[in-house]
Amino acid sequence: MSMMDTVRAALGTLHTGKCDVVEYQKYLDGAITRYKEVTVLTDQPCHLSYGSIPAADSADGGGAALTQVTKLFLPPGVEIKPGSKLIVTQNGQTTAYSQSGQPAVYESHTEITLQLFKRWA
Repeated sequence: MSMMDTVRAALGTLHTGKCDVVEYQKYLDGAITRYKEVTVLTDQPCHLSYGSIPAADSADGGGAALTQVTKLFLPPGVEIKPGSKLIVTQNGQTTAYSQSGQPAVYESHTEITLQLFKRWA
């Protein structure tokens, strides 16, 4: 087993959550183009991580507020299209997210910064 295989196996033990990936795909209904949700990946092992970063100083001089940052960690090779909805279940809670940026792809894992899902764009 290579060193990277060992690292991947160790990271895999942290994947305590599962996620489903849903895409908003178009289809033709006769001559009308419509859209529907299509689940393209189910029960993908993953891990949510929460952190915070200071936001800009408030306009009233009250100091900087903290902004929560949510990241999803996935095994390498899992590709998620931009604009997808990610439904993540971890620690008994299920929450829908959307991808807020390009994934960071590493040899050992993939990281995606998330935001709460509001609606399809």
